[in-house]
Amino acid sequence: MKSSKLQLAAVALAAFGAMLAAPAAHAGKTLDAIKSRGQVVCGVHTGLAGFAAADSTGKWSGLDVDVCKALAAATLGDAEKVKYVPLTAQQRFTALQSGEIDVLARNTTFTLSRDASLGLSMTVVNYYDGQGFMVPTRTKMKSAKQLKGQTVCVQSGTTTEKNLTDYSKANNLNIKPVVFEKVEAATSAYFSGRCIAYTTDASGLSSVRTKEAKDPKEHMILPELISKEPLGPMVRRGDDEWFAIVKWVLYGMMEAEEYGVTQANVDKMKASSDDPVVQRLLGGGNEDTGKLLGLDKDWLARVIKAVGNYGESYDRNLGPKTALNLPRGLNNLWNKGGLMYPYPAR
Repeated sequence: MKSSKLQLAAVALAAFGAMLAAPAAHAGKTLDAIKSRGQVVCGVHTGLAGFAAADSTGKWSGLDVDVCKALAAATLGDAEKVKYVPLTAQQRFTALQSGEIDVLARNTTFTLSRDASLGLSMTVVNYYDGQGFMVPTRTKMKSAKQLKGQTVCVQSGTTTEKNLTDYSKANNLNIKPVVFEKVEAATSAYFSGRCIAYTTDASGLSSVRTKEAKDPKEHMILPELISKEPLGPMVRRGDDEWFAIVKWVLYGMMEAEEYGVTQANVDKMKASSDDPVVQRLLGGGNEDTGKLLGLDKDWLARVIKAVGNYGESYDRNLGPKTALNLPRGLNNLWNKGGLMYPYPAR
């Protein structure tokens, strides 16, 4: 009996020791492919200011673009090693399912049907949004309820189109959707007067009004939000290692903001901070979080150096110093009244 107890204790001790050893993760087929080609292939919007848009020189920028850059920095050591693939709403899921892209970072709403039926995995919400309506100021509308019987321009193949139908039915508004495959066609139709309103996520309305209206003051965004739109990157199912990398790059950017690690001070913090969390985040301590992801020890330090923490990325693309000037609101950190609650990187 005594011998049996000793054997059991030895087995338990060995198992505990194995957990502490934390063997390196297998890289996974997606990461292997990325390293082999030397690029992260990232599906993005065809052009939505603040999230993903290319300038006249072909340089991409935006909150979602920063996700692509962060993944390249973490996996390849260079944030510029990204191939951007502009995708319409109809193209985006097929492109990811077929392997044309490694990750879809295209202001995509997480829903049950998308999670359960597409063979794709939702990672982390990088922007909390809600659907709204934009109308000409001259209409003097105060509420979306005043759209009864009116035409509304909307892009097909989106949660926006379905939400519009649901909202109209629930409120007996008999709204007449005018549907377009491409967002550019929908906005053009609205500005030409074909529809009395245009609907999409509130952030998108601000982007369109700022960038495309001849005079932004001639258009107003109505106060109601008619849906929840948690937006974030998606990956293919079946590669848990890549799923983990995408997830923890985003959580790492959020936790870096929480602990005051910025693009400007990342090297100093790594060298001199006494905070064990900061040391763990930046690879300065004894713990090696990168080993668990199939990456090296400095993976997150490179991310922060390349694109900054989540708050810096938000401010640069959407914040008060941009034309969009979108308040953080729900997209603030959890300890500042928002919903951004990163899992601990430990």
